[in-house]
Amino acid sequence: MSLHEDFSLVMDSTSDSPNTLQEILTAINNIKLQHNQLLKEQQDLNNARNDQEDLAKQFRCRTVKMKMSLEEDNIAQASDVDVEKSKKAAMCEEDGKLRREIQKTLEELQRVEQSTQYLKHQTDVSSAVPEKRVVFTGETNDGANALDFDVKPRLVYPMKEGTALITFEDKSVAQKILTVREHKVDLSNDVILTLEAKPILLLMPSQIELDTQVCPCRILVSNLSKKIPDDRLLDKLEIHFSKSKNGGGEVDNSDMLHDSGHVVITFVADNVAKGLTDRQNHEVEFEKGKKHTVKVTPFLNGEVTQFQTRLSTCERSVLLTGIPDIMEQENLQDLLEIHFQKTSNGGGEIDCILYNPVGQQTMAVFEEDCPTQDKS
Repeated sequence: MSLHEDFSLVMDSTSDSPNTLQEILTAINNIKLQHNQLLKEQQDLNNARNDQEDLAKQFRCRTVKMKMSLEEDNIAQASDVDVEKSKKAAMCEEDGKLRREIQKTLEELQRVEQSTQYLKHQTDVSSAVPEKRVVFTGETNDGANALDFDVKPRLVYPMKEGTALITFEDKSVAQKILTVREHKVDLSNDVILTLEAKPILLLMPSQIELDTQVCPCRILVSNLSKKIPDDRLLDKLEIHFSKSKNGGGEVDNSDMLHDSGHVVITFVADNVAKGLTDRQNHEVEFEKGKKHTVKVTPFLNGEVTQFQTRLSTCERSVLLTGIPDIMEQENLQDLLEIHFQKTSNGGGEIDCILYNPVGQQTMAVFEEDCPTQDKS
């Protein structure tokens, strides 16, 4: 076949293709319509895709914002949690402090209650003391200088060998004797003693604190009759307070306190004394048909908790030293008394004198200085 050979359009008369131009145009128009429809659908899809991308972008932005907001909320929440933890720790510490204060207050309250009970008990005891007969003697004292508690001193002083104690009625005489210090005592027969006068220093109590407790098995009986002998008085008291009808019980022993004239009765059981002291006044038959009212008070056991002392000078007493053993004790004591009574020797009226010879041991007793009391 040559290149210039003409081709002809061969149409199959049996196919469905349009045969006419009109049909072809109609087909083209249909295809254009389909194409336009496809373009429109493509545009719609593009628009939908763009909308979806915009929506996704918005969601991504919102997600970022929500994430940042969530992080900020987490940080704020963590900060709030820390603050609340700090508040809780502070409240726990305050609660512990309050609990400790409450415990301390309860302990203090318990101590106060114990102290109150003790003081009440002491008040009950103090309100039931043995009776003593007192009388005004005309002596006065400054209330500001009055002692809260008065104790009569009774000190035992060990005298050295070859010494003498002299107590003058006037303290100024004792001071003159001490000022001279050395004294020559003429014993006659050309025998002259040279004695040295020294002050007497005693260790005196300045402050005493006692812890007292009521003895559960003892009572103190006072307001006793002075006309009955001690042995009989003790027997009658033991008989009376051993009887259960009198509120008593089995008696262990009884003791007379000679310095006060009171009697201490000790029971075998501990539950007897309390009932007797609560009643206080008891009628005891010391003589047949005659009863005498005695007073029963608690017996206090005391323990010294604090004891302070100070040196005290005896203003009216003088210690003489350097006395040799050259004659009988009584004779030498008389000669010393005669010498120191004379005003020419610087002496004066002597209240008492005691000479302790060489080779002897003597304990001198010092009591409260009462120079104005009746010595009869």
